[in-house]
Amino acid sequence: MIWFWSFTVYSFLGFLLEISFARATGGRPDRKCLLVLPLCPVYGLGACAILLLAPRAAPHPLVLFLWGTLAATAAEYLMALFYEEGLGVSFWDYRGLPGSIQGRVCLPFSLAWGLLTLPLVYWVHPALSPLLRAIPGPVSWMALTTVLADRLLSVLLLKRTRDRDCLKWYAF
Repeated sequence: MIWFWSFTVYSFLGFLLEISFARATGGRPDRKCLLVLPLCPVYGLGACAILLLAPRAAPHPLVLFLWGTLAATAAEYLMALFYEEGLGVSFWDYRGLPGSIQGRVCLPFSLAWGLLTLPLVYWVHPALSPLLRAIPGPVSWMALTTVLADRLLSVLLLKRTRDRDCLKWYAF
């Protein structure tokens, strides 16, 4: 269940990062996520992809930065593709930014992923991992059921409305 909890925790931290970034930059006050819960799955998926690569790359910070950049950028591209092609919605569009590929990924945010890789692998995950492993099985199963139910509800809402506003439940 460590992967489920890693995905969930980093999705939540991504949600907080999105809210903070929007407030700090005057950006769009909507979140870039799929779920009704305060989770941004693109961050959870990106973090898990990075953590899968980390054991081989961790001894070399530059290699870790590069692999983390590529892994998280690939996760972001695939999530954007899923949102657009599978659900008919778009949560972000990077057209006009340097290094944009179909508006789904761009160089500045790819580099940000790379920078986030280093603290994730060297400090955040090592500190959180023992706590996540200690979560009792029944709690994990209840949380997994809740997240899966929320994901199903969110997918149905998005497919029906094709409007990401159907997921907005908070105000800035």
